[in-house]
Amino acid sequence: MIIISLLLLASLLPHLTFTAHVGIVNGTEAKPHSRPFMVSLQKNWRHICGGFLISDRFVMTAAHCWKNETLTAVVGAHELRQNEGYVRIGVKSYHMHPDFNKYTLENDIMLLRLEKEVEQNKNVMKISIPKEKARDIEADSVCRVAGWGRLSFKGKKSFRLMEAEVKIMNNTECKNKWKDKFSVSEMMCVYGDGGSCSEDGGGPLVCGNTAVGVTSFGDPKICNSPERPVVYIKISPYIPWICSVIAKDE
Repeated sequence: MIIISLLLLASLLPHLTFTAHVGIVNGTEAKPHSRPFMVSLQKNWRHICGGFLISDRFVMTAAHCWKNETLTAVVGAHELRQNEGYVRIGVKSYHMHPDFNKYTLENDIMLLRLEKEVEQNKNVMKISIPKEKARDIEADSVCRVAGWGRLSFKGKKSFRLMEAEVKIMNNTECKNKWKDKFSVSEMMCVYGDGGSCSEDGGGPLVCGNTAVGVTSFGDPKICNSPERPVVYIKISPYIPWICSVIAKDE
């Protein structure tokens, strides 16, 4: 009987599809606390967007994540359902870019000033951001995205931090796909088997050890669409604004 079962399984193997990847979309679970800069932004204890620490008091995220409501920043987390030492911190002030357009998502960037300083340790750490007027990341460069968003369009959420490898798309190609919705001066696109999905908004696009972009928007009907690639707001053009906000609110 066992032999028959094994033979049956062997005959079916060529026709079965095994998926080793889960996550962000076609991603994998991140090694716990390997991305200590990641922040879960929550409303009423529910994850709604990603963010990332750029100092011991400020979190960067997307402006579309805030709708005049009270948010809480969760730092040092991996599994959101289990408090394995993560810390919940209230937001003292919200700094949406003054030129943010909620219809076109231009200038979709925001800073959150936390109620208290974050105590940095191996699980909680800020990430570097580019310098002003930094050169664009070259097309086809390998970068990474991470988040606690949905695993597929309208699919299940991931309570564990997921990540995926992506590549930078040529600006001309992205412009051809998004037409007038894409601004070469302030946006960038990525492509790859995996990528961001709903509720991953506000999370960082990380190239090397630097956060170069903020997750902004993608195809409204499907996650990680090759025809409408996910768009990120470039951080470098906003460095003067970022510095002015931090200087005024320290």
